[in-house]
Amino acid sequence: MAKGNQPAQAGRTIKVKQIGSVIGCTDDQRATVRGLGLRRMNQVVEREDTPMVRGMIRKIPHLVAVVE
Repeated sequence: MAKGNQPAQAGRTIKVKQIGSVIGCTDDQRATVRGLGLRRMNQVVEREDTPMVRGMIRKIPHLVAVVE
């Protein structure tokens, strides 16, 4: 498997917190927030640390934050 196709670390997770409201956002941004499993403000979810999840976070940086 190529180096770029592997997850960041096997078994690693990150916590994502919704810090912004989806009111007034585009449907695409709203779908990305829902795809991460977030439903309301200040909710924190734990997701596997994969390039796909990191890309979703980069797509909506004004709505979510990574909690360490």
